[in-house]
Parts: sequence; structure tokens; C-alpha cells
Amino acid sequence: MDPKFLFTDAESTPWQKSNVTGVEVKNLGTANGHTMELYRFAPNTLYPDHVHEGPEFVYMLDGEAVQNGQRLRAGWAGIAETGTVEANFHSGDTGCVFLAVYSASRYIDAQS
Repeated sequence: MDPKFLFTDAESTPWQKSNVTGVEVKNLGTANGHTMELYRFAPNTLYPDHVHEGPEFVYMLDGEAVQNGQRLRAGWAGIAETGTVEANFHSGDTGCVFLAVYSASRYIDAQS
């Protein structure tokens, strides 16, 4: 099978509720074991703690969030290496929208 290109119009892709209250997601595609998604967090939303099974790349588009104690505002990027523990990731008072690219296997629960 020949390699292929995948294209997604993010504007026309609907937001989907995630399993986390206050978080919505747009899945933009998966290729070679990696997934690209847009995330929208309501104000002051806390994401569950987890361990990264692969690297994760986050680029903040709007609003702000705190990752590993670092405040990320629009234009900031956060990169987490394989095996890092994501604890207390949360949006700020205005919420946030960010792009994330990560291993399609996602993560394992930090409690496991």
C-alpha cells in the first residue's frame, strides 16, 4: 500500500464531548500511530492525571492552561516525553483551545 495524505477541515468538524466534563475534542486524524486533535476546555477544567505512553505535543491556540506548573498562553508549546506524568493539567479562568499530537495508544492511567 502506498503512503497517503489525509486532510481534515477543522472548521466543519463538529466538537465532540469527551469523557471529561468540560472538555470537547475534534479528531483531525491518525497516521503512523499518532493522532492529531483539537481540544477545547471550559474555564477552570482539570484533566485527569495520566502517564504518557509516547511523546505528546501541545500548541496553545487560545486562552491559557497550566501544564506541569508552566502557564501556557496562546503561542506557547508544551512537549512531554514518553513516561512523563501529566498531573494537575488545567485550563485558566477563560478556558482554552489547543492542538495536541500524541501516540494513538494515548496514555495509561497514572493510578495503574
